[in-house]
Amino acid sequence: MAGEIFGKTKGGELVTRLTLERGNFRVQLLDFGGIVTTIETPDREGRLANVVLGLETVEGYETVSPHFGALAGRYANRIAAGRFTLDGQAYQLPINDPPNTLHGGVTGFAKRLFRIVAADPQRVVLMRRSPDGEEGFPGNLDLEVAYSLPEDGVLRIDYRAWTDKPTVLNLTNHSYFNLAGEGSGDVMGHVVELAADAYTPTDAHQIPTGEIRPVQGTPFDFRKATALGARIRDDDPQLVQAKGYDHNFVLRGLAGTLRPAAACLDPASGRRLDVATTQPALQLYTGNNLDGTLVGPSRRTYRSGDGVCFETQGFPDAPNHPEFSSAVLRPGAPFVSTSTYRFSVA
Repeated sequence: MAGEIFGKTKGGELVTRLTLERGNFRVQLLDFGGIVTTIETPDREGRLANVVLGLETVEGYETVSPHFGALAGRYANRIAAGRFTLDGQAYQLPINDPPNTLHGGVTGFAKRLFRIVAADPQRVVLMRRSPDGEEGFPGNLDLEVAYSLPEDGVLRIDYRAWTDKPTVLNLTNHSYFNLAGEGSGDVMGHVVELAADAYTPTDAHQIPTGEIRPVQGTPFDFRKATALGARIRDDDPQLVQAKGYDHNFVLRGLAGTLRPAAACLDPASGRRLDVATTQPALQLYTGNNLDGTLVGPSRRTYRSGDGVCFETQGFPDAPNHPEFSSAVLRPGAPFVSTSTYRFSVA
């Protein structure tokens, strides 16, 4: 297992970068935030490129990263006003995306050091205990995340979590993909297909209204492969307020079963990504808030639309929407989830 010191946190903790390899497919990740820093895969001519956005230092990931490649939690996506009630008890979380809580709070899992409990050339397991009250969430939560390469070109992420008191939980990997290669420009020509017949519209603060709206006849209809840029500038109010796609899609099929969620093709390079998940939903995000102030390993700046996220997840703000799939985790019933990212060429 290849591991190297990547740097130190502000608190002086050493951060390790781990490398997984299978054939000419290579994935690198950190024990800090469970961050996937590199996914290197060939194009149709066999040329290798890293296809995820990232930063070059721990300091960058700790201070300015918009969750590049990170494990988002305890609650990925947004909770309205940082408030929810569980079993009659009200909880207030820190507001880090005014007026809401985003991706677990000010620090969240993306800026925490995990313990490496297993490591070999094709599998890494990270663990962490999130103590009762961390970021305002109830319960001691024990989390185990396994990153593995079960086949050539496939990254699999398995999540398991246990709690000692009722809590809420939503976990995802927040990689920004650019199948043409990190730093190569925008992804508006990437062709995307989603296994979703409906999505959840949001208010002006990106909080779901509670409606589950059919995608038919809207710019959110990716049931047939469509370029990301084809309708992103339409005057649909949902696109206008989010500055692009930043929406939760309701996946077909039975949650808990591993099934197709998304497909993405870069016609120029031929690289293709197929995402499958056991989760009920997927957030499609087109990097709308990238503004040219961040520079990647390519020494090129990242601007709006330079990456696309396929965040397999539970529903945003589900603790405040009983009509959504439940995000409640109780003692004695572990949270289990799997997502796979399959890279190929067309």
